[in-house]
Formats: sequence, structure tokens, C-alpha cells
Amino acid sequence: MSAPTALLLRAVRIVPVRERSVPGPRATEPLDLLVRGGQVVAVGPDLPTPPGARVLEGFGRWLVPGLWDQHVHMTQWGRTAGRLDVSDTSGPHGVLDLVAAHLRSATTGSGSVVGYGYRSGGWREATSTAALDAVTGDRPVVLVSGDGHNGWLNSAAQRFFGVLHREDAFDEDDWFHLWGRLDDLPGSHDEAARGLREAVDDAASRGVVGIVDMEWGITTTRWAERVADGLDSLRVRPAVYRERLDDAVAAGLRTGDTVPDTAGLIAMGPLKVISDGSLATRTAHCHDPYPARSGGEPHGGGHPLSPYGKQNVDLPELTELLTVAHRHGLEGAVHTIGDAAAEIALDAFAASGAAGSIEHAQLVTRSVAPRMAALHLRASVQPAHLLDDRDLTTAIWPGREDRCFTLRTMLDAGVELALGSDAPVARLDPWLAMAAAVHRADGDREPWVPGEQISAAEALEASVDGAPTVGVGSLADLALLDSDPLAGDTAAACATTLRTTRVALTIVGGRVTHDGR
Repeated sequence: MSAPTALLLRAVRIVPVRERSVPGPRATEPLDLLVRGGQVVAVGPDLPTPPGARVLEGFGRWLVPGLWDQHVHMTQWGRTAGRLDVSDTSGPHGVLDLVAAHLRSATTGSGSVVGYGYRSGGWREATSTAALDAVTGDRPVVLVSGDGHNGWLNSAAQRFFGVLHREDAFDEDDWFHLWGRLDDLPGSHDEAARGLREAVDDAASRGVVGIVDMEWGITTTRWAERVADGLDSLRVRPAVYRERLDDAVAAGLRTGDTVPDTAGLIAMGPLKVISDGSLATRTAHCHDPYPARSGGEPHGGGHPLSPYGKQNVDLPELTELLTVAHRHGLEGAVHTIGDAAAEIALDAFAASGAAGSIEHAQLVTRSVAPRMAALHLRASVQPAHLLDDRDLTTAIWPGREDRCFTLRTMLDAGVELALGSDAPVARLDPWLAMAAAVHRADGDREPWVPGEQISAAEALEASVDGAPTVGVGSLADLALLDSDPLAGDTAAACATTLRTTRVALTIVGGRVTHDGR
């Protein structure tokens, strides 16, 4: 974890970060930058090389503050590469065909199987445990929905986890505690450790210096152990869920406090509360009902739910949780996908006095942005979701498309944006997130609600954890890029620039964590 005594970056162009800039050089021509003690201590042309300093040539590349992903499930993201991909399916039979083919393959071994990526919100048929059993037998199989809010387990997996047998998929709270136990499946531990390291290295290669880890059951203590084991390329703020809120309070760490013996890499995160469901499982809590499926069944999963979705944590309980968090110095991070859930969350923040964020803010009423601004709440949004959810939104939230991912509206109201991925729901790739926020389309499609586009400069600002333009006094968390990330004269051109940005160098606290020059 040790950094060199001094680090000298030669010939770099400093990219301005809009509205958060501090006085200092604004160079169109390359400048040198000196780092010592984890901070930038000098910026200027032709700086002298201190004795013993490591010198890195920038060759005129572009320098930005290091990037953050403000919403990741890091353990699950690390596991995704080793899981069966069932994302390219349009119904349960397509998933079953992929599972059967996987089990027939000669390389699957005899352990458990975990698949990932199906999206059942638009399916005409419900999941079935019996149908899954028919192709899997006694081998434990767990299938995770693409949004993480739904799990389809065969009977063998249900027995392994010791849960009451059910003939449909698990969702919301019934599912989340199982999702956090997937590493208990036979043969999972080594794969998980390897996948996590690969995920951390990949994040560094994209200029990421830090994440807010929303993983279930992963504490600051667990991340401190990972750092001690050499997994030290990222800053991490692990969230705590209500089940462990008492433990977090007892530990006395407030949001932002660094954890001892982690070289400042691990800090306490927020209290995370999943207040409602998701679009793809038809459990997001909405003011308007979901349209009925063919056959009259109006909602997702194979068991009755309200046609308005599901409020997992009601207003009194949410207010109490945020009040306890606020009393002990913890911010709140409240998951809301539906517009009804968002308003309940704002009522709870207002009543408790807590600070923090609305996570996702996917569908909102027109009153939400000004209320968030008045309460000084961040909008922690994952723009790549709009690429995946576009068609499903039209199908099951008809007439509400213009109130989804309202990034422009929130910025204009004075709400601070913080971008992320919600990996594994989307790739941990801040350049993809920024491009989606800027253009709101992929491929050859027209932008989706183009009035909600934001600029590349605004997207960059929302991706650097509040860091100002790099200058003297800046934390030495830096990303050096092969091209100017703000280039482009149209939204489409800017998005192309962002998606194709290549990171040459990533630095965390003055240490090089990625060198791709």
C-alpha cells in the first residue's frame, strides 16, 4: 500500500470540472504535476524533479479527478463473469433451455449452478420451480434476475438454503437474504475471490478510484480484511443494512470516517434501505397500477402482489431507521424506483432530518426534484439502466416515460447528481454511465426523452465524488486519459467520445493502480 515519496507527472492537460473548479491553472498546453503525501503539491510548467521521485510521462494526455461508482454490489459483480448468462431470453422457456444446455456440457462439473440476467417484467408466463426441477434434477440451481430483485431457485437450492418450498420465484426481502448467501453454495469461495480481484482490477483500468459498495452483509471489517490481503486498488465505502444497523452504531463510525489500518482506503458508508421493488419485477411502488398481463394477472412473479407494486418499508419504519442513522452520524441511502416510493422516502428524510441520497430515482413525480433540492439530498442515479429499461418502461409504465431518469430536471432544480452502475445490473463502467446520461440512447436509436439529456461536463462532474478540477491541494486520486473526455459538438458525438475513452493511468493516493500507457 505504500506510495513513492514523490510522483511527478510530466506534460498533462488538466480537464476542468464544471462549477466545482478552484482557482489554479487552466492549461490548453501541457503542465507538470507533483504529488507528495497523497496530495497534489505543485502544478506548473517544467517542474524540477525532486530527489527519489518517480517520473511518469503524460505526453500531453488529459487529466481528470479519479472516477467513482456511487452504487455497486461488488461481490455480486465479481461473481457475474463466472455465472451462466441467461439475459438474452424472452420468457421462462428460454431460460430453461439455456440451463439445460449448460448442464449437458462436459465442463460444468457437479457443483451448484448460478445464472444471471433474466428480466421477467415483460413475460407472459410466470416462473415455475417444477419446470426448473425438470431440467436440473437434484443439482442446486439459482437464477438471479437482471435487476437483482428476484431469484428463481430449484427445489435442491431451496433445500440447501433451508427455506420453505415455493413454486415461484422469490422476490424482495424474501430473496435478498438468499442473494447474500450465494457464496455458501458448494465450490463458490475460490471463484468469488478470483472474480472480486478481477473486478477491482477492471475498475482501476477504467479510471475508477472508489466505489460505494451496497453489497448485503459486507462490512467495513470485511473490506479491511480484503485490504490486508492485498486488495487495495480502490477506496471503498461499504453501506450497512438495517439488519446490522445496531452493529454499525456500536462501532461508532460515522459516514465518511476512515477505518483504522486501511491506509485511508476504507471508510464508513451510508445506511442502505431498499424501500420498494423494481421495474422488471413489477414491484416498484407506483401511484398508477401496472397493466394486466394476458390472462388478467397484473403483476410480476407467480404469487399475488398489489398492482401498484410493493413498499418494502413503510413510512413510519423508514422514518425511524433514518432517525436512528441521523442520530449516530450515518447518512441514508434509500432505494426508490417507483414514484410513490420516492415521495414516501422524501417524507421520511424530512421527518428525520437525515442527510443522504435517493438511490435510483427512476420514476418520479414533478414535485420530487424541488423537494430533493430543498432537503439537500443527492440523486444517486445509474444512467445505463435507461438503455436496458427503455422498452419495458413503455410496455408497463405507459405514459410515464417523460418522468423516468429526469437528470436535466434534477440538475436544473439544484439537485446534486452522483452517477453509478448498480453493477451487476449494469457494467461497472463510468464511461458507459456518462454516455447514457449525455445521449440517452445506444446503437442507432433516437434519444429517449432528449429533454432530459445532460452535458458531458455535467456527467463528468457527477462521476468524481465531488472533487474539483485537479490543482494544488487536490487528493492524488487521478485518471489520465488518452483523449479529451469533453470533446464533441453534439450529444451523440460526446457520448461516442465518452464510450470510447481509454484510460492510460489511474492513481489512488499517489499510488499507480493501473498503467496502460
